Amino acid sequence: MIDDHILLRQGLASVVNSFAGYKVIYEANNGREFTQWLDPNKLPDLVLMDINMPVMNGHETAHWLTTHYPQVKFIAISMLNDERSIIKMLRNGARGYLLKDSEIIDLKQALDDVVNKGIYINTILYKHIVDSISGNQLNEEAEQETLMALSEREKEFLRWLCTDKSYKEIAAEMYLSPRTIDGYRDILFEKLKVASRIGLVLFAIRNEIAKV
Repeated sequence: MIDDHILLRQGLASVVNSFAGYKVIYEANNGREFTQWLDPNKLPDLVLMDINMPVMNGHETAHWLTTHYPQVKFIAISMLNDERSIIKMLRNGARGYLLKDSEIIDLKQALDDVVNKGIYINTILYKHIVDSISGNQLNEEAEQETLMALSEREKEFLRWLCTDKSYKEIAAEMYLSPRTIDGYRDILFEKLKVASRIGLVLFAIRNEIAKV
């Protein structure tokens, strides 16, 4: 369990320890402390990880953990409920995303689902996924036709969307105005029949325009 808020971390640890079949074996203030304490011979099955932490934040810790110990599953726990944070943690290997104001029953469900099913889909992820495929979702044949019709510039934009950069930062990287980038986004929303950035990211990953 990694969180720089000691009272919250200890409270979560106490709750987790009260669940049958679960025991907290590590508590760390930040990612750096976690990586230093982690024993390769006694790896946890599951890690609860905050995002906003000093020294080594959740994104950096998630990337490190996925790189060194991909068998260790982890759930992001955060106050952040925005697409960029969710996308980045999922790209770095998170098996679930839980808000800190969630109910205890939701925490238990998240732990059980990740352990037993490999992933936890709660209302946050469900909403974004549903939003991403709202409207008339493309069937497989139509998706392939749309993929072949995309310009290289549109594909480049989709690759940038799979990073943690904002639309304004993507505009700078592509040497375009923010208004032009908004135009790319809206056109792709229509072409791909999605309604959110996550929908565009899922399309890019699914069609190997971008790698996770």
